[in-house]
Amino acid sequence: MKPARWRPLALRDVDEAAAWYGEQAGLALELAFADALESAVKMLMQHPGVGSSRHAVLLKLQDLRVWPLKGFPYLIFYIERDTDIVIWRVLQMQRDIPAWMSGDA
Repeated sequence: MKPARWRPLALRDVDEAAAWYGEQAGLALELAFADALESAVKMLMQHPGVGSSRHAVLLKLQDLRVWPLKGFPYLIFYIERDTDIVIWRVLQMQRDIPAWMSGDA
């Protein structure tokens, strides 16, 4: 199992999404989001090659993979390295993904 390393923007994405769910629907949904994220990241740590690489070409980020968050409209963007996986962003599916990946949006 490869450990996950989080980029600061990815941590911010998660904090903002969890806070939004908490504000809009309460603690139960905020915790459900956190549980879904934890489950997805554990699966990626065990099977890092499972994500789709289709965004790698569009975003010109070699080795970028994407995995959907079960039960929530979010995508986990990550790169597998020899020793770990790096979580780049956790973005809502409806966002302008290229702009958000660069941190400009």
